[in-house]
Amino acid sequence: MKASQPIGIFDSGIGGLTVAKAITQLLPNESIIYFGDTEHMPYGGKSMEHIKGYSMQIADFLISKNVKMIVIACNSASSVAYYPLLEKYKDTIDIVSVITPVAEFIANKKFDKVGIIGTKPTIKSQAYESEIAMQSTTTKVASVPTPLLAPMIEEGFYNNNISQTIINSYLDHRKLRSLNALVLACTHYPLIKKEVEKFYKKKIEIIDPAQLAAQKVKSILEQKKLLYKGAKKKDQFFVSEYTDSFEKSTKLFYSQAVQIQEVDMWSSIT
Repeated sequence: MKASQPIGIFDSGIGGLTVAKAITQLLPNESIIYFGDTEHMPYGGKSMEHIKGYSMQIADFLISKNVKMIVIACNSASSVAYYPLLEKYKDTIDIVSVITPVAEFIANKKFDKVGIIGTKPTIKSQAYESEIAMQSTTTKVASVPTPLLAPMIEEGFYNNNISQTIINSYLDHRKLRSLNALVLACTHYPLIKKEVEKFYKKKIEIIDPAQLAAQKVKSILEQKKLLYKGAKKKDQFFVSEYTDSFEKSTKLFYSQAVQIQEVDMWSSIT
């Protein structure tokens, strides 16, 4: 591996751009190759085997692009495919998920009770509970699905009275009381962090997995002496199926418009 190689990032669609944004802000010299599996989005409705299969093929694609690390930006893919990818590529490349850094952070903070909000599949998978339990035996976890939030955000409804009302109705759930921290367990949710903080009046810690994943990436690259300090190279953005809505939404999730390339993923892997 060389420090000049890009970082590979993938997601089931567009939400993972919040993770890409966090990484590029923390590591401005690094270049990225982003892949959004728009043909199969959302992963939430797919079987575990399908998600695992898609993730394996996407990882192969990113490796063919000569990346030095792979970041699984998708919560669903992280919950299903992280350990299979670790096993397959353990002697080849480092893999970072959005879930493990959160569990490590919670264990270090020694929180008594943590809340998790995310899509139905992410909550149903109990991936966060499992990872947190491996890191801390004392932290209680309360998970609540919040299915309306991701589509609401994609449509641009946030930071207004309507979105605040919907967010408040979810966060008022009895399970989410007496928390020390709340995990935003969906790549869309960093966009509503201020509204979540407003509900809790900034009395608890709001955990953004994108930020923790970015810090994990930096830590590994520093440890492996792969942190790039040269001039920034061009980022690349791929999708499995081009859509106008994806391209238009990139500015919302990445804070800038990007040039997207469609690639026939499933025939490009040999």
